Order: sequence, then C-alpha cells, then structure tokens
Amino acid sequence: MTTEKKVWLVTGASRGMGVDIAKAALNAGHAVVGTARNSDTVAAAVGQRDDLLAVNLDVTDPSAAEAAVQASVQRFGRIDVLVNNAGNFYAGFFEEISPVDFRAQIETTLFGPINVTRAALPVMRGQRSGLVITISSTAGLVGQEFCTAYAASKFGVEGWMESLTPEIAPFGIRTMLVEPGFFRTELLTPESTRYAEATIDDYAERTQQTVTAWQGMNGQQGGDPAKLANALVMLGSQAEPPLRWLAGADAVVAAEQKGRDLLAQADAYRDLSSSLGHDNAG
Repeated sequence: MTTEKKVWLVTGASRGMGVDIAKAALNAGHAVVGTARNSDTVAAAVGQRDDLLAVNLDVTDPSAAEAAVQASVQRFGRIDVLVNNAGNFYAGFFEEISPVDFRAQIETTLFGPINVTRAALPVMRGQRSGLVITISSTAGLVGQEFCTAYAASKFGVEGWMESLTPEIAPFGIRTMLVEPGFFRTELLTPESTRYAEATIDDYAERTQQTVTAWQGMNGQQGGDPAKLANALVMLGSQAEPPLRWLAGADAVVAAEQKGRDLLAQADAYRDLSSSLGHDNAG
C-alpha cells in the first residue's frame, strides 16, 4: 500500500458518486482535480479545499479534456489517478430509443472516458506511472431489457479498458474497472436519466411497469456511495490495484451468475464448437 500524496482527476465531480470520490480522496490527503460542465458546482458540492481544483469539462469534447489535463498539470505538476466517472442514462426499449439518443449515450459513457484518458495518458507515460480507473457497471457484464444503449456503452468500456491494459502496462500505468451494482446515487433522478418516449403499443405496459419500478427505487438503492468511494481510494492507493472490482453484493452475485452462464454455454455445444477446424487428411 502506498500512502504518499497523489493527484486525482475525477470527472463528474459535482453530483452523485463523483462527489463522494472527490471527498474521499481529499480526506485521505490527496489533491483532487474535480471536473464538471460547470466548475462552480464542484466546489459547491465538495466544499472549498486548498487541494481542490475545479475545472470545466464536457467529456464529449476532446479539446476540453486536453485543457482539463493541462490545468491539472499546471496546478499540481502531475496526474496520478484518473477516475472516469461522468455519465448519464438513456433508458427505454431499443425500438423506442431514438438513434440520436442512442448515439448520445455512447458519446457520454464510452467516448467521454476515451477522450479524457487519451488526454491524460501522455502525462502518465512521461511520469512512467499512473492509474486509470473507469466506472463501468454491472450493465457492462450483464445486459438487461430497457438498458440497450447504456449496456452497449458499458460493454464497450469493458472491452476498451481490458485491451488498453497491456498496451500501457510497460509504462507503469495500471487500469481498474469498477462495476457497481445499485447504489443510492443520482443516476435514476430526472437530471441523470432520460426515458425514451413511449411510441409503440406493444411495449407500453412493460414501459410503464419498468419506469414506475425504477422511479420507486430511486433513493432506496442498497449501496452506500460514500463507502464505495472510501474503498475505491483504498484500492487506488495499492501498488497493484485489481483489474476489475465488483462493487456491491449484488454486483458479485451478478458476476458469478454470468460466469456460470458462460461456462454452461461453452459446454453445451463443446463438441460442435471444437469440430470446426480444417481437415488435414488427404
């Protein structure tokens, strides 16, 4: 476990889980660059701290990501930990999510982390050290109805980060995917969740049931984001952080079931799957 002061860059630090992560890092003695579309909201949410720098950042804008990284280096001289946390949620059945909204989901929750990481990696390579933490979701491991756009972005995050890991490991840069279950954050609030307009009668009843259930779940989720944030800062301070961290008992259950399902699917057609090579006889 390393205990020296580090510089954390946290996206989406004005609301939800990002606020808790920024506070936890500051309370652990680290410096934090907290970003949001409006930087004034970061200080209002986190509180005024000497080691807090609030920066404007729309993660869908690559030039804004580069400017945020430059501001971080100008203030603190380095970036040790990047937390790709900013996100939103376009919910609905696939046929009812407009192409514009589907792309907007991918822009924010897949290309957003890509933009910020692309801006930060040259700094980390120069240091020959760093940690890129990306907040994924159990929706990045297990798909479910009403989540096609969100799951598509999170499955993309999983494959991108898993493939990036060996590319940057020779430079002393680590990665960690965080897969939370349901936490009492602001993800299901109207400010973060946008429901597709109900336009197809075949989905109407299920849409009403799902929206009602999720609205009822808002503020009642079992996970405590402050505990997640403290655990994340602890893991982020390790010399060898985990490549994946399942956050929440429900996330562990979901991952275990996905693992069993994959093994069962591999075994179900093992003979057929293994019989597809070229015949070498003749």
